[in-house]
Amino acid sequence: MQLNMLKGKLHQARVTQTELEYEGSCAIDADLLDAVGIREYEQVHVYNVDNGERLVTYAITGERGSRMISMNGAAAHRCNEADRVIICAYAAVSEAELADFHPRLAYLDADNRIVQRRDSIPRQVA
Repeated sequence: MQLNMLKGKLHQARVTQTELEYEGSCAIDADLLDAVGIREYEQVHVYNVDNGERLVTYAITGERGSRMISMNGAAAHRCNEADRVIICAYAAVSEAELADFHPRLAYLDADNRIVQRRDSIPRQVA
């Protein structure tokens, strides 16, 4: 059996620009992609913390070191500049691979600088 598991996440990224007329997708600083193992043209899910919108698109590589998160094409209708978003990629993982599987998580500040890295999400308590 294959399970669809969280592979990489950019948590609380800030949208730096929206480009309605640009060919669709989400442009992400190459350093941020590398940090969480997301590849160019890989499917990503974008969850907008500020307005509740959720969308599926693909990542393209933005300028390295720019800290850009650009929502392009139709996705530009679902986000505004400065919105907080969570960007996730998922991978099919076999039962045998689960024991050694951990997601790559990067937590960002308001300027899209990585302030923390983890390989698990803290357990939620009541």
